[in-house]
Amino acid sequence: MIQTLSLGGDLTVHRVGFGAMRLPRNSFTGPARDPETGRAVLRRAVELGVDHIDTADFYRSGGEGAVRANTLIREALHPYADGLTIATKVGPVFGPEGPLGEAAPAQLRAQVETNLENLGLDRLDLVYLRIGSSLEVPHGDSLAERFEALAALREEGLIRHLGISNVDTAHLAQARAIAPVAAVQNHFNPVDRAATELHAACADAGIAFVPFGSLGMGMTDVSSAAIEKVAARHGATVHQIALAWALSLSPVTLVIPGTGSTEHLEENVAAGSLTLTDEDLADLG
Repeated sequence: MIQTLSLGGDLTVHRVGFGAMRLPRNSFTGPARDPETGRAVLRRAVELGVDHIDTADFYRSGGEGAVRANTLIREALHPYADGLTIATKVGPVFGPEGPLGEAAPAQLRAQVETNLENLGLDRLDLVYLRIGSSLEVPHGDSLAERFEALAALREEGLIRHLGISNVDTAHLAQARAIAPVAAVQNHFNPVDRAATELHAACADAGIAFVPFGSLGMGMTDVSSAAIEKVAARHGATVHQIALAWALSLSPVTLVIPGTGSTEHLEENVAAGSLTLTDEDLADLG
């Protein structure tokens, strides 16, 4: 299996990255985690060779003394090692009680600047425009004005590469007509394959496809009789097979499993060494 891919043509990263959503708390509504645990997970991820961290400024716990993923990343890893790529997302607007909607084009600069400040960076490696406020792709919605605003920030030098998230193939075509798209991030796992057409479009264009929810995000059980059968064959866990399945689909796939546990982190990273056979893939369908 090809172990690395190129983001935007100039950022080479391993195909098993790390998603920071679960660092502040286990879900968008759960209690805050111990910040020191989050910092320990981040340091261990880098020790294991992870060189791509996916985050967002809205990954945070609630209430007084909120724990922010971006703050944990800066505290644990700054000054950042050469070759570490940090990707973030803008677009959603969150209040104390949850999502409030989406940022207007003019509001995106402030979101980008907040990510820069909290991460301790002068330029963001990769910024996704995340559209919609749920896992439902907003088919038919235009992202043009918002993506144009981010493209302008890229021209200013605040952003290195652009991506889009929670989109369909029409959104991808719309974005590519405005500026280069380095990566696409959509919900995708063995039991939710709605983004299959989008994944194929990314593969054809050489654009990184970054599935979120590869392990179900605590909301979906990605297990099945077929996955359990393949897992037993490899002496692996169901989650490792789910990740290996995603990686097997195309060399443009980059997975970003998130966790607040070093044990689960090590399990996830080890999935990058699994090679599924033709028999395995036939079983998984």
